[in-house]
Amino acid sequence: MANLTITLDDEILRRARLRALEQDTSVNTILRDYLVAFAAVGSIWDQATDEILRLSSQSRSGRGERRWTRDELHER
Repeated sequence: MANLTITLDDEILRRARLRALEQDTSVNTILRDYLVAFAAVGSIWDQATDEILRLSSQSRSGRGERRWTRDELHER
């Protein structure tokens, strides 16, 4: 496992430690969890896009035959 060194203002670190303590965790754990989620966003986005494309290419049966016009959809 790799180590990471960051530089930040002392007051920010103090407040972060207090908040972590309130949540019964550590700043290290919060940062690690954030970076795991941050790194996964791209792959999750790609998976969601693939799933949307797969679903949109499937048969559209069950959707019904009625097609709405633009005027009908925006009628007030």
